[in-house]
Amino acid sequence: MKTSILACAIFTGLLTASHSALAELPDLNITDNITVSGLSSGGYMAAQFHLAFSDKVSGAAIIAGGPVYCAQSSLAIAFANCMGKPESKPDLASIEHYLSTLEQQQQLASRDNLQDDNVWILHGKMDSTVHPAIGKALYNQYQQWMPAERIKLITDKPFAHHFPTDTTTGTACDVSQPPFIASCSYDAAGELLTHLLGEIKAKAAAATGMMHQLTQSQAGSELATTAYAYIPAQCAAGQPCRVHISFHGCRQHAAVVGDAYVTGTGLNQYADSNNLVILYPQVATSALNPHGCWDWWGYSDENYISRQAPQLQAVMRLAEQLGVEN
Repeated sequence: MKTSILACAIFTGLLTASHSALAELPDLNITDNITVSGLSSGGYMAAQFHLAFSDKVSGAAIIAGGPVYCAQSSLAIAFANCMGKPESKPDLASIEHYLSTLEQQQQLASRDNLQDDNVWILHGKMDSTVHPAIGKALYNQYQQWMPAERIKLITDKPFAHHFPTDTTTGTACDVSQPPFIASCSYDAAGELLTHLLGEIKAKAAAATGMMHQLTQSQAGSELATTAYAYIPAQCAAGQPCRVHISFHGCRQHAAVVGDAYVTGTGLNQYADSNNLVILYPQVATSALNPHGCWDWWGYSDENYISRQAPQLQAVMRLAEQLGVEN
């Protein structure tokens, strides 16, 4: 608990030190569709957001996550078939039946929207938190919905459970420990953005934009009160920019790891050189969610994967604050 309080205090201090952190959000010129990415529970959430709002989202990158609705609203199923067990086998047929029902009820966007999207899936072969077979199941799920050539699956990297980077400031690549950002001589941020967006410019040497605070809608979503948005100077000045949403993993929200996730993945440096606004929504801990995970098993609402799900709706409201059209 003391570590969490200290991390939160340090992060608050860093934001206060930035003169724009508490300033009014600039009037942004947001274009094109949203792209999303996430790690672990954030990977599950990225895929859920993609599916729920495929009319607005054009691509998703998932690190160490699994199929949409893998847990089928059951924590027991989540532990048995969606996490670290080698024998895990998500029931894709049953899941597909449920998703089709939601789509027919217009609680999901039409999956016809996925045909020209791009999906990037990374699962380290040393990941013992979410077994690599779960990442392959996600790949198989997406193959049901969209052309295989638009899906990229990477499973041959010696990574543990974390966000791999090409920096030297992270943890060792073969361990999984907070803040779950590792030094692996692998630029996951650049790789995922290249697949989602096409040809991109090299990342900036250092991030020079501003981190802004956004108020998150609670509405039973069990989110933190504050989210963060990294806005490059040219986006703040009105140049056309796209929104990329990055979902943190369990035990990786700002109250626990400070600014490690919102500054450490490399996404912000690519934002500066490619006119991207990076949105970092934040989960809060609770009795039902002590590790601050995104809801991929149903702790916030029984309809947690539908367009009406509290967390999905709250994140979409954040995107609209940035200028994404509703």
